[in-house]
Amino acid sequence: MERKMANRKLILLSQLKSKLAAENLEEIDWVTFGVIVKKVTPQSANNGRTFSIWRLNDLRDLSQCVSLFLFGDVHKEHWKTDQGTV
Repeated sequence: MERKMANRKLILLSQLKSKLAAENLEEIDWVTFGVIVKKVTPQSANNGRTFSIWRLNDLRDLSQCVSLFLFGDVHKEHWKTDQGTV
């Protein structure tokens, strides 16, 4: 894990909103970790393509969730991932 995290900044999901407001994260190599706390049934977009929505949390502050939208190949590969997965 130390090798994978070398030169990267860890940002907790519960801190993401404040970090986005305060820093330009596009210029930083950063990572975050989250648990899938809720999955919405896959839906169809206006263009007919299917996508998924996951709600992620870092289990530090259950009121702070991030919605992750999965499209295309990412949706196809991961839509069956179980709730509770990190």
